[in-house]
Amino acid sequence: MRISRALLLGTILLVSLSAYAQDRFEIFGEYSYLHFSPTITGVDSRSFNGGGGGATLYFLKIFGLKADFMGYGNTTFTRTYPTAVVIPGNGTIPAGTYTAQGDMFTYLAGPVLRIPTPLIKPFGEVLFGGSDTNGYVNLSKSIDQAGGTIATASQHPFTMAAGGGVDLSVSHRVAIRLGEFDYVLTRYTNPLTSTNNQNNFRYCGGVILKF
Repeated sequence: MRISRALLLGTILLVSLSAYAQDRFEIFGEYSYLHFSPTITGVDSRSFNGGGGGATLYFLKIFGLKADFMGYGNTTFTRTYPTAVVIPGNGTIPAGTYTAQGDMFTYLAGPVLRIPTPLIKPFGEVLFGGSDTNGYVNLSKSIDQAGGTIATASQHPFTMAAGGGVDLSVSHRVAIRLGEFDYVLTRYTNPLTSTNNQNNFRYCGGVILKF
């Protein structure tokens, strides 16, 4: 009798959770393009290509909490100094051209608001977290190998993404993220000029599975 009651209770609980969670939990995989603006004089903005995924849990189908993880492949940083440079309190840079590779990873979470229409679902979001790139570290190492004295440690600075996009429902369980467009703030300390706050842009698009 106790086993029967337990099975009945478990069945009711599973059905209730399934009904509650319907179209409330999503996982997604996306391609992502990041336009990164390094705070190094003479180095142009960089284009990162990559992707990742994450999940969103919605409440009342309107407000949600999102976790977002993206990784981006290598890009090349090149900086030329026609004469030697002395950075007070942070070392010296010999004259020369320095090249290094750098990748990037972001991990963000925060609130999402969407309009839950049947076919098209516009949404807005503000995500907070951190990021990591070895671009500045590798460039500093390149300078030090040429006789410079720039010391740079790995950084995991505050990072924020704010923007929104549009999802297109394909079926009850599948949707396509047509586009997500975000302003991305990163706060890497540039060892060459002791500045921070990079103003960046990213696009994401991919597939969503709904539960």
